[in-house]
Amino acid sequence: MAFTKNSKNSSVKQCFFCSQNLKEIDYKDPLLLKRFVSGQGKIVDPQHTATCSKHQRRLAQSIKRARYMGLLSFVKK
Repeated sequence: MAFTKNSKNSSVKQCFFCSQNLKEIDYKDPLLLKRFVSGQGKIVDPQHTATCSKHQRRLAQSIKRARYMGLLSFVKK
């Protein structure tokens, strides 16, 4: 993850999708989406993944689409 400094000299994580200049989050890319799914198959919250709110909403929608299409499992075995 890329780090930026805020005014208090503590490091703050930057959004992965903003730092990579990704406009769209593709639901057909399960390797990218698996980074943001926990071991139990839950969508990880933005405090742990450091995604901004705009990309977190798009990420959640992409994960749900990938699950519906069968590209990601709903639960882990």
